[in-house]
Amino acid sequence: MCGIVAYVGSKECAPILVEGLRRLEYRGYDSAGLAVHTGRGVEIVRAVGKLANLDTALKKQTLAGTVGIGHTRWATHGRPSEANAHPHVAGKVAVVHNGIIENHVALRKELEARGVRFSSDTDTEIIAHLVDEAMRGGITRLGEAVRTALKRVTGAFAIAVVSGDSPDEIVVAKHDSPLVLGIGENETFAASDIPALLAHTRDVVLLQDGEMAVLRKGGAEITKISDSTPITRASKRIDWSPTQAEKGGYKHFMLKEIHEQPRAVEDTLRGRVDLQNADIVGAEIGMTDELAKKITRVYFVACGTSAHAAMAGRYWVEALAKLPSTVEIGSEVRYREPVFTSTDLVVAVSQSGETLDTIAAVKTAKAMGAHVLAVANVLDSAIPRASDGALYTHAGPEIGVASTKCFTTQLAALLMLAIYLGKRRGTISDADGRRLCDALWHVPQQMREVLLKADEIKVIAKKHMRARDMLFLGRGTGFPIALEGALKLKEISYIHAEGYAAGEMKHGPIALIDEEMPVCVVCPRDPHYEKTLSNMQEVKAREGQLIGICTEGDFEVHRLCSGNEGGPRSSRSGHVVTDAPDVIEVPAAQPEVLPMLTVIPLQLLAYFVADLKGTDVDQPRNLAKTVTVE
Repeated sequence: MCGIVAYVGSKECAPILVEGLRRLEYRGYDSAGLAVHTGRGVEIVRAVGKLANLDTALKKQTLAGTVGIGHTRWATHGRPSEANAHPHVAGKVAVVHNGIIENHVALRKELEARGVRFSSDTDTEIIAHLVDEAMRGGITRLGEAVRTALKRVTGAFAIAVVSGDSPDEIVVAKHDSPLVLGIGENETFAASDIPALLAHTRDVVLLQDGEMAVLRKGGAEITKISDSTPITRASKRIDWSPTQAEKGGYKHFMLKEIHEQPRAVEDTLRGRVDLQNADIVGAEIGMTDELAKKITRVYFVACGTSAHAAMAGRYWVEALAKLPSTVEIGSEVRYREPVFTSTDLVVAVSQSGETLDTIAAVKTAKAMGAHVLAVANVLDSAIPRASDGALYTHAGPEIGVASTKCFTTQLAALLMLAIYLGKRRGTISDADGRRLCDALWHVPQQMREVLLKADEIKVIAKKHMRARDMLFLGRGTGFPIALEGALKLKEISYIHAEGYAAGEMKHGPIALIDEEMPVCVVCPRDPHYEKTLSNMQEVKAREGQLIGICTEGDFEVHRLCSGNEGGPRSSRSGHVVTDAPDVIEVPAAQPEVLPMLTVIPLQLLAYFVADLKGTDVDQPRNLAKTVTVE
């Protein structure tokens, strides 16, 4: 996830672009750059690191002009470096891009065969060369050259393009990546998000997928990319405050990030799920077929929320790759005497890539000869640097301390790893490979369907917001989801909550259940369904307040959660408990992908309880986003 800005008007554009990037720095912060038409042609300034470094570079090389584009990067292809920073240039053309070009490898080979020389490791540079090639081939209008280039491209993109031969216009286009136009007086803007525009205009036009626009001082001409059909769309007036705008109109960053999960999972899957061959593309992660066959054990190391993702990963690796697997907490590994061998694959899972206890475990594993694979969200962070390979998630920056989208993208990454290993070890049939890849590909849309139930979940949260304790139960991959649901609730609402394997309830936690105790049960239709229903019945027999997470249309879960037959009753604390069932449904899906769906209701339940209680949702007490202390 990167941030792009564009400006054409009568003012000096460099300060406007930099300020716009500052509003978008949450979208990326490993490098930044500008391209401005100075009258002599397009000139570029780029810098590695945060935006302050670009400010310093601009003091040494002034860019004077009224037409320009800018970019702040969160790397996907190529490590952070000045060469990989945007804008990317080919001939007289400069391009900034947010997204992933899925067919970049094939296009790069094709261009190199025609003599094109690349100066970066990025997929974005391909777009610049395609546009330049179109213009050198006789297309004189920048918009038509961009249209011709994009017809060759597969993947997600929001782009802005300038050319030395077009001193008064910018061409922008989008597919599966956000882009908004800003309409000012004698000036026009484009940006990845509304906050970048609000200092200059509140009149915006949301560009839709498959559309492009030519920006000039007098406004924007919007057309379809496919056939140049003109599109007329009225601008909308935005009344958000600057703070609201940074949160995308959401009340808290956590709520915004919960709703960003479908996009984040899409970005993590994109370019890696090969539907045609029913396989996972693993070239980037430092794994080989030989290594996959050599492994005799998978050893997951993680902390906190990442440990819950690792637990799901263990289930998947054992079931799909038929490899014995274990999950260890990072702080336990570093102070034990663990045994690693050269045939172990150690998977270090960390959102930040800087978790101190996990880093120590990685160093121990490396010293003993194990192959280490990092699963992290921050490019070139400490854990990937210390590992033999890295499987990056593409959640983008996460501001809320309680992790949401980083967790679901970790689940997606670990399921892909399990499929990758299984295919190479011959433990997954072609039919199962197709089933799993297809299920993964449909998860983002199913996640969107779950998010539509937010209002229903808020009603349930209001009923239970005064609880002192809550119990979360699940079986199989529902168990780590129960643990994660309990962790989210305790982190941000300060309600005591515990997650348990549902089958373990009778060995102690059942003693806590009475009419005061809400018990949230993860019970979708999976191989553990019947057993989990039995556990729900045990809770109901002790008058616990059941909250069910189930598959759409599950009458049995609705019946169990519907309360006593005697109608509304008052609990000892005085609040009314009604017979309306506390049930949240998720779409029917393959068992392996269900955790990415069932966790969303638990995230929303925790969020709404905390918000109703008035706690600091984004910065809960005593917690930090990146844990670099023991």
